[in-house]
Amino acid sequence: MGVSLALYQPDIPQNTGTLIRLGACLGAPVHIIHPTGFVFSDKNLRRAAMDYAETASVIEHDSFAAFDTWRTVENRRLVLLTTKTSGSAYDFAYQDHDVLLLGRESAGVPEAVADTADARIRIPMRPDVRSINVALAGALVLGEALRQTNALASLS
Repeated sequence: MGVSLALYQPDIPQNTGTLIRLGACLGAPVHIIHPTGFVFSDKNLRRAAMDYAETASVIEHDSFAAFDTWRTVENRRLVLLTTKTSGSAYDFAYQDHDVLLLGRESAGVPEAVADTADARIRIPMRPDVRSINVALAGALVLGEALRQTNALASLS
């Protein structure tokens, strides 16, 4: 099954492309929850995803409701990355059926979406800063989740 990423209505094609490239390199599927804040096309993603988009596993969902139905049927645990919790991403016990949910760059996720999460985690950082770029946050947490679930061992 394996850990995967989900991008909630992403705003910035470069971040989306970067996360698709990350997913391709680490063997993690990337779910895109529409609508996006840009035209979701190869042209808009090409610069960041480069030719990795062809080897990535990208699954598109028409809405959060459609995504939530999919993950419920598939019995996938939803883990929300958010600055609005105290639970550290490094104290969390990941499982190989987790989906790591990243919010919009401009607004995160609505509270109704956050309420569906099975867990909320945050990346520890200095208190005088707001947040880490969504693509960097995704990379940090996906790497930890794959490390904990021993998925990185199969890549070397």
